[in-house]
Amino acid sequence: MRALTLSTLLLTITLPLFGQSGTTTELPGILLTLMGVVALLILTLVVLVGNSMLHVRAREMGVADKSNYGVFPTMAELFGRKDPAYTGGEPVTRLRRGFDIRLKGQAGTDIREGEVNTYAVQPPNFVGMPPIPRVAIEVGASIKAGEPLCYDKNRPDLPIVSPVSGELVEIRRGPKRMITHLVILADKEQKYLTLSPPDPAKASRQELVAFLQSAGFWPFLRQRPFNTIPDPGQSPRDIFISTFDSAPLAPDNNLIVETDGEAFQAGLDVLGRLTDGQVHLGLNARSAQAPSRWFAEARGVVRHWFSGPHPAGNVGVQIHHVRPLKPGEIVWTLGVQDVMTLGRLFRDRRFDASRVVALTGAELTWTGYVRTRMGASVADLIRGLPAEGEDIRFISGDVLTGAAKEPADFLDAFDDQLTAVQEGRTHELFGWLLPLRPRPSISRTFPNFLMPGMRFRAETNTHGEERAFVVTGLYEDVTPMDIYPQHLLKAVLAGDFEKMEGLGIYEVVEEDLALCEFVCPSKVPVQEILKDGMRQMQEQG
Repeated sequence: MRALTLSTLLLTITLPLFGQSGTTTELPGILLTLMGVVALLILTLVVLVGNSMLHVRAREMGVADKSNYGVFPTMAELFGRKDPAYTGGEPVTRLRRGFDIRLKGQAGTDIREGEVNTYAVQPPNFVGMPPIPRVAIEVGASIKAGEPLCYDKNRPDLPIVSPVSGELVEIRRGPKRMITHLVILADKEQKYLTLSPPDPAKASRQELVAFLQSAGFWPFLRQRPFNTIPDPGQSPRDIFISTFDSAPLAPDNNLIVETDGEAFQAGLDVLGRLTDGQVHLGLNARSAQAPSRWFAEARGVVRHWFSGPHPAGNVGVQIHHVRPLKPGEIVWTLGVQDVMTLGRLFRDRRFDASRVVALTGAELTWTGYVRTRMGASVADLIRGLPAEGEDIRFISGDVLTGAAKEPADFLDAFDDQLTAVQEGRTHELFGWLLPLRPRPSISRTFPNFLMPGMRFRAETNTHGEERAFVVTGLYEDVTPMDIYPQHLLKAVLAGDFEKMEGLGIYEVVEEDLALCEFVCPSKVPVQEILKDGMRQMQEQG
């Protein structure tokens, strides 16, 4: 539009000048032409400014990505693809920036019963929990599922409860004697602590909050900004749930929710009573198949459709495009299986931390889903699945944001995926000069763009070491948010709190910028830098 306006302006000015005969009798015609050009320019500026103001106002109202509120039609409206029929004509937010890392080892559709004997609660998984919580029982003591296992020393009314019944067999400690694992040997027949939840339809918000704290569910709520345990005294502006995961080899939530869709709806009903705003549900409009009916027909929520490459499934990206966070505002987020746990809490009157975990990765001889519980043992999950090779890294979560685990370790509390990848211990001769081995990359040095359906075998080799942190523009290419990630990270490194706030640190957590770390030619630990920045902002209050 700007190029067309400029071209029209230049033609309008130059054509009358070329037509002059050189006499002074044509001066009034030139003046009239110039006056017309000025009037046209002013009109164009007014229209463009008005168009921009409409977009700004639409973004403030949280509808900027639902419909075109501008003066001019967009290219997508003129030539774009039609939305899938299953959206029912509801607006779809199409995200262009991002990147899909296509790996081998996607989980199949089979769901097996897991034979897991040991589980662990890991206090460091809960951001805001002190490094040394008060342990409620001694090693060797028995405990029921749902009974308090440890407490926040600063908030004695905030327990973390046991996901299973059994015997506490080990307390593992890390640096400075911080408690890293509370290991439980599970009973063969699970015993649950019977709870007395209030009626969600009749109870006040204060009664619901008090029950969720005493029942041990409160630490599973995550507050933005900073992804911390929420303050019980603050009501969230809204609550957001993403029903799909776009990360590499991510589990299919449509398959998972079908295992207990009623619990998911029951959890949504409770969440609707915990906020004065709305419960927002992000749905996938990119798939050829419609989402599960438990998502598409969910009651008491506002549905938002998203289409685009990863990180379109990240709840932080969805918050940004639905209703961005402003300074002083807070929202809550939950995963699909956390909502199901919440629903079972009220429906079944017990803390049931059941999980359907996806076993993924090309290094496993079988990939699929396993029924287990939160914090399952890695060794128990992979028992009977000999890996193809010796050097294997197990990851709790996906390859972008997950944590490396040994077989003696356990899945993290919020993870429902175990990924096995090859350790990149070998160097590729002239790999930077002769890129012969296929690998996932956004660089067109590799002909990946000619084979969009090709899947790659994952490895941990970074193909280089940390270098100078230079501005490349690659971060912005894979971040579908109106922020400047590289400038934000530089502000963190400089300790400039005003710039951190102005550049959007309240809107992102580590997973939202994980792709930046993947594409970074400087090999900068993006997620660690961002995590440090969030810690600094929290300490500053």
